[in-house]
Amino acid sequence: MLEVAVEKRLGAFRVDAKFSCETSGIVALFGRSGAGKTTLVNMLAGLLRPDAGRIVVDGTVLFDSERGLDVPPERRRLGYVFQEGRLFPHLSVRANLTYGLRRVVPAERRIEFDQIVALLGLEALLERRPRDLSGGEKQRVALGRALLANPRLLLLDEPLAALDQPRKEEILPFIERLRDEFAIPIVYVSHAMPEIVRLADTMVLMSEGRVEAVGPLDELTSRLDLRPLTGRYEAGAVLTARVEGQDEAFALTELSFAGGRLLVPRLELPRGTELRLRIRARDIALALERPQRTSFLNAVPCIVRDIGAEDGPLVDLRLDAGGAALWARVTRRSLEALGLAPGTAVYALIKAVSIDRYSLGRSSGAGRFLSETE
Repeated sequence: MLEVAVEKRLGAFRVDAKFSCETSGIVALFGRSGAGKTTLVNMLAGLLRPDAGRIVVDGTVLFDSERGLDVPPERRRLGYVFQEGRLFPHLSVRANLTYGLRRVVPAERRIEFDQIVALLGLEALLERRPRDLSGGEKQRVALGRALLANPRLLLLDEPLAALDQPRKEEILPFIERLRDEFAIPIVYVSHAMPEIVRLADTMVLMSEGRVEAVGPLDELTSRLDLRPLTGRYEAGAVLTARVEGQDEAFALTELSFAGGRLLVPRLELPRGTELRLRIRARDIALALERPQRTSFLNAVPCIVRDIGAEDGPLVDLRLDAGGAALWARVTRRSLEALGLAPGTAVYALIKAVSIDRYSLGRSSGAGRFLSETE
């Protein structure tokens, strides 16, 4: 369990963050730039002292202002990976990795050097210096160094923000493997929704220094009242799906979810693989009847549950697809023309090519997810 109740003033900016959640899986600190995410994670790490409050990780008190307790960073046993890696430039990759390991007594070592080298694919890099590494390679080494310190909690502060999309796609599978193969709790800081959707189990939603909501990722992304904070342009449903088969003739994969079946461009995954995917609200069209001749391969029966009250020409609708929440964005003209209201039965029309492949990820605990690049 992670328990946080801290206050900190930095000039005109004030952080007043309170939340508690399980530390299993990946906990995402999500919010726009300037929301206070890095300030909060620095307080967790002990790099920034709160003005008041309390921090507890799995029953161990790291900070308590009333008791005058402030455990030094080096004794908190928290691994920290920064946005830019911060490797020691004068040391080889091997020496960077063993730096953290040397600080752990043998009796407390759960993670060993050879395990990390194999997991992160670092064999060919061990004798190189940081200046000879790509951005993605540097972040893999930084992850390895943090893990070899055998932390009780791993803090990742925007670890992909400085990388281009190919390098991000390189690192994301490694972070999934860290979560699954070592079962190390991770606090992941980001303002990028695709990363959060792919990786996180729990979301801590921050805005202007405060925690606005905490809960399972799929629940928070489906709440209409949180759309101003989760981002309307990126708004969409987060679904857990299962691979049911392959359409070899047309290179399509059939997925099942609570609301039915979906066809998507081929995924090289075995039958039974569970994964998580996102369908953006802007990629769903609505019909009152199932279309007979259309290019849409997916027509999911739904019930309209909620209609947004936002001003402007566009409106968001929350749909119930057999217990799974979907979101659709339509014009007000379409809303009136179709007579849409809570309780209306509709079909959600989803183009197979619109499935957000950048935030496709392995469902937690369901085995490794293979990206398209593997």
